[in-house]
Amino acid sequence: MPDIFEKIISREIPAEIIYEDDMVISFLDISPVNKGHALVVPKKKFVNIFDGDPNTLRHMIVIAQKIATSIRKGLGADGVNIVMNNEAAAGQKIFHAHMHIIPRFIGDEAYHAARHTQYELDEIENIGEKLRTALT
Repeated sequence: MPDIFEKIISREIPAEIIYEDDMVISFLDISPVNKGHALVVPKKKFVNIFDGDPNTLRHMIVIAQKIATSIRKGLGADGVNIVMNNEAAAGQKIFHAHMHIIPRFIGDEAYHAARHTQYELDEIENIGEKLRTALT
């Protein structure tokens, strides 16, 4: 069964489309953090960053940059958040990859980053080593 993004891509359901090419589609989120909150969605479905084609992921960020620029220019946004939730633990609700481009305005308090924590003594080096090893 097609997900909501596949239905938008195939025009089965309406969306306020702001950009489209052969690889991606971008449209306004119907439940925005701030007005102008847009999504960039690949037309060829993959779940998230873990199984995405690198060329498609590169193209998504290039288009996210264009959308971010249009948000700043067209809406007078002071900045943007670009977010991609990957897996349920990270808040992914629709399991069709997508990036959020969220307009930000000074003082809007609309979107806050996750809490911050501290490393224990020598922990940062141990974690760094685990990540470098996992890259090989």
